[in-house]
Amino acid sequence: MHKPLEVASAAATDPLRQAERYCERMARREAKNFYWGFVSLPRDQRVAIYALYDLARQIDDEADKAGSNLDDLPQRLELHRTRVKESARGLYSDPITHVLSHAIRRYRIPEAELLMLIDGVEMDAACTRYATWQELQHYCTLVASVVGRMCVRIFGFDDRAALQYADELGLALQLTNILRDVREDASLGRIYLPREDLQRFGVTEAEILRAAPSAAWNDLVAFEIARAREFFAAGYRVLAHIPRRAAACVQTMASIYEHILEMIESDPRLPLRERAALSHTQKLRIMVGSWLRPM
Repeated sequence: MHKPLEVASAAATDPLRQAERYCERMARREAKNFYWGFVSLPRDQRVAIYALYDLARQIDDEADKAGSNLDDLPQRLELHRTRVKESARGLYSDPITHVLSHAIRRYRIPEAELLMLIDGVEMDAACTRYATWQELQHYCTLVASVVGRMCVRIFGFDDRAALQYADELGLALQLTNILRDVREDASLGRIYLPREDLQRFGVTEAEILRAAPSAAWNDLVAFEIARAREFFAAGYRVLAHIPRRAAACVQTMASIYEHILEMIESDPRLPLRERAALSHTQKLRIMVGSWLRPM
């Protein structure tokens, strides 16, 4: 009769379960868009994704903490590299690496892919401009595509092409982020849109930094949206190669970002005023629609 209480008590004191709850709370707090997709996953995959997201969030925050003072950033990033390397050996020093160390072994996540996240943040801290799309694409691959690739490893897949499709979907999501965050990034002196694209449409960096570009801005935004949509179309092919619940997760996250892209398309100057965002109700509708949509 008392067995359920005993089981509940054991779960409450189990260090791994406590670490998993820590990762879930952090993901719920920080992953304002992605969390809506995470909830559809089986529990083991869900907690692994939470830990992966939380680690990426912590690493990404290092560049924001550094601000204009980058003197100690290499040392702080090296600490994260140590965390990753130890996790790959089954060691851990905090709740996130506790869960991650189990996920790395269970889902065969390559240490090199986790380290790419740190390389991306290091690149971001040192670079505030990108001359070409190829340069920006390399950055997006490090901070976004590789995350999608690791997620697919956690989901499971029936064809290695799924990893390439995940890379392309990651590019679509990150380019949407870049368009959405133009004003916030400009306030930090950063412009991610490639310089070659600005020159092509006659938009200057000075105009972006003061959030007052000419009418050419609309054409530039339309060009970047078209590029993002090409990557969305290519990336959605991953849905055919991962399990149904994982596909609903990916569909939810990608659809939220596509809706943000539509908001920007209908009002190209929106990113110059504020960050485009969906309401909880809109996200819930997208999540339900993803479950109902044939895969």
